[in-house]
Amino acid sequence: MKRILQYIFMISIGFPLVFLLVLSLGRQWPYPSVFPKQMTLANWEFMQESSSKLFQTFFTSLGISLTVAFLVTALCFFVSKRIAYSKNRNTYLVLAYIPYLLSPVILAVIFQYYFNIAQLTGTALGVIIAQFLIAFPFGVIIYLNFWNENLKATEELSYTLGGSTFQTFKKVLFPLSKNAILLCFFQVFLISWFEYGLTNLIGIGKVRTLTVSVFNFVNEANIFYAALACCLLVVPPMILVYINKKFIFFVEKNEA
Repeated sequence: MKRILQYIFMISIGFPLVFLLVLSLGRQWPYPSVFPKQMTLANWEFMQESSSKLFQTFFTSLGISLTVAFLVTALCFFVSKRIAYSKNRNTYLVLAYIPYLLSPVILAVIFQYYFNIAQLTGTALGVIIAQFLIAFPFGVIIYLNFWNENLKATEELSYTLGGSTFQTFKKVLFPLSKNAILLCFFQVFLISWFEYGLTNLIGIGKVRTLTVSVFNFVNEANIFYAALACCLLVVPPMILVYINKKFIFFVEKNEA
C-alpha cells in the first residue's frame, strides 16, 4: 500500500511536468484529439529568436529573483536577530504579518503612487524594490525561530573567550545558521520568481518576467508558447528542490 501511494505521488508530480513538455512541443491540437497532431521543436526554436525575447525574459526573471533573495536573506539575518532578542518581539512579529493580510495587487496599487513620484515604475529596480518590500517581512518571520536562548548563550560564550564580532559570526553563528540561511534564500527566491500581480503593476508591462509572459500567452490563447514559458518557469524551482534535498537534508542527517 505504501509503494502504491508513492507511485501515485510520483505520478501526480510528474504528470504536469510531462504534460507541459508535450504541450510545448505541440502544434495544432484540435478537439477531441488526445495529443497534438504535430510535434516539433519549432516552439523551442522560437525562444532563441530575438523577436520573442523569451530567453532574455528568463535571465531578467532570474536576475530579479536572485537579487531580491540575496538582499532579503542577508539583511533579515541581522534584523531578525535584533527583533528576536527585543522586549517588543511580539509587536514586531505582528507587524511583520500585516503585509500578508492584503493581496500583492492591493499593495502594488498603494506603492504605485510613490513609485511614480520616484520614477521607478516600469524599471527593473522598481520591481526589485517592490518585491523586496513584500519579501522582507517574510524573511524576518523565517529567521525568528532560529534565534533562541541557547544560541544567544553560545554567542556570549564566544565573546567571553575573547572572540571578536567577526570571529563569532564566522566561527559560531554562520556554521549554525547555514540551514536557516538556505531556507530563507530558497523561500524568498520562490516568492519573487512566481510573483505576478505586484510585478505586472509596478513593471507596467515594460519589465517582462516569465510569470508575466505566461499570463500574456494565456490571454492571447497561445497555449503552446504558454507551456514553453511554464517549462522555463519550473526549471529553477526544480534545481532548488534538488539542492535542498542534496545538501540540507544531507547535513541534517550527518548532524543527527
